[in-house]
Amino acid sequence: MSSDKPALDALRIDRSAAPRRLSRPWLGPVVAIVVVVLAGLVWLLSRPKPIAVETVVARADAAGTTGVAQKVILNGSGYVTARRSATVSSKVTGKVVEVLVEEGMQVEAGQVLARLDSSNVEASLLLSKAQLERATKLMEETQPNFEFAQQELKRFTTLASTKIVSDSDLRRAQMEARALEARVARQKSEVAVATQEVAQWQQQLDDTIIRAPFAGIVTSKNAQPGEMISPMSVGGFTRTGICTIVDMSSLEVEVEVNESYINRVQPGQAVEAVLNAYGDWRIPAKVIAIIPTADRGNATVKVRVGFNQLDPRILPEMGVKVAFRGGEDEKPASASSGGVAIPKSAVQSDNGRDIVWAVRGDRAERRAITVVQTQGEESMIGAGLTSGERIVIKAAQPLSDGMRVSEKRP
Repeated sequence: MSSDKPALDALRIDRSAAPRRLSRPWLGPVVAIVVVVLAGLVWLLSRPKPIAVETVVARADAAGTTGVAQKVILNGSGYVTARRSATVSSKVTGKVVEVLVEEGMQVEAGQVLARLDSSNVEASLLLSKAQLERATKLMEETQPNFEFAQQELKRFTTLASTKIVSDSDLRRAQMEARALEARVARQKSEVAVATQEVAQWQQQLDDTIIRAPFAGIVTSKNAQPGEMISPMSVGGFTRTGICTIVDMSSLEVEVEVNESYINRVQPGQAVEAVLNAYGDWRIPAKVIAIIPTADRGNATVKVRVGFNQLDPRILPEMGVKVAFRGGEDEKPASASSGGVAIPKSAVQSDNGRDIVWAVRGDRAERRAITVVQTQGEESMIGAGLTSGERIVIKAAQPLSDGMRVSEKRP
């Protein structure tokens, strides 16, 4: 019995011993790598995409490096005027039934602006056409009789030579032929008169349609349907014009120059104009003509100044200050005084300050600038930019400082 007990103890399972685990030392680093990769993917997918922008390179203003600059020798003020401007009226007095224009509308030469009541004229035109038709029918009725009378006259003349008919019969045939010839001539003149009368009433009908004398912009509308209009001022509620049209391509500046300084102004002289509405916008212009007469009361001479290039912001009757240039400054203009030139479309306004968006690397950078002058489609920048920097002229959406951008040059 004692020998069997150790054998039984050997068969007993020892549950107090810890189970042996499998060793996997590479599992931890793999999990860490997977977590880092997933985090990177999430960051790449969640970060904002770069904004597509169009850029240009700011260039040095060549105007500042061309030697010497002209100085201002005379200042003046005046107003923008139009050389072609008309208050369009009608040739006849009538009641307005339709007005086809509004203020600010662009019209072409010959375009219909308004119509007057034409019922009476149309009735008279129909009557004149009926009279013309009646006169034509009468002439067509008399013409065969005249032709027959001529044939009879020819026959009687032949018979009279052989003494077959008497002289009285020959004279009667001659009288009838001459009478019918005179009647045909009178009826032809009546047809001509009726034709002219039809043309006259047709012209009066055309006069009830008011057309634009030239292409331009409607600046004022002076009449409404139902009102009377007349080419002459007759008092009461009668209007004298339908609308006012201004040819915007004929805008210029009229300046009154004191006659004591008119010797400083010459035709073709360079002028710098500044509208009162846009104080920072310097517009290049030149002297067109000096009106060869003086105003005795004001002791001034009128000078016409034309813009080198027109702009939609220039409007009639705007106040403008002008600076007549001539001679040369004492010191030459340096390259730094000219600054840099960029497209006008790149300049934006933010809280009353002029700014542009520059691109540095792949980031947008807000840059405050000083606009010295704007000429045509370019702005001259005096401070805030340097030559060679990339400037945003168009962005797919509004930019903010530090935003990632993807640039494309036009």
